[in-house]
Amino acid sequence: MFLLHLLQVDYSCTPEEVQQHFQSCGTVNRVTIRTDKYGQPKGYAYVEFLETEAVQEALQLNESELHGRQLKVTAKRTNVPGMKQFRPRRANPYAGFPPRGAFVAPYFYPAYGYGKIPRFRMPARYSPYN
Repeated sequence: MFLLHLLQVDYSCTPEEVQQHFQSCGTVNRVTIRTDKYGQPKGYAYVEFLETEAVQEALQLNESELHGRQLKVTAKRTNVPGMKQFRPRRANPYAGFPPRGAFVAPYFYPAYGYGKIPRFRMPARYSPYN
């Protein structure tokens, strides 16, 4: 499974036409044209080849024309299993600091949402000036 990423794909292009365009490079396994939630094409596609050499051949077709538009062809990087990097949550600059004296939940409790003020609070004291 060797993927190719295509940009600037014409909206009227069909997967069969894209497959015909890259047929000379090698065996095309699958063509995926990405669409939005309404079924309209987003303007980019993925071509899956069976051989590694086919991707190298297809990269030669960078800036070739399909439906009057210049294609941008790049090799799609594949994710290596087990290489997910840990990315800690960033502090939300709009949340501010928790109020003084509030009980802050330990970090291993799941928060309700991103950047929310901690769940557990001391009850507000009565003040006649509020």
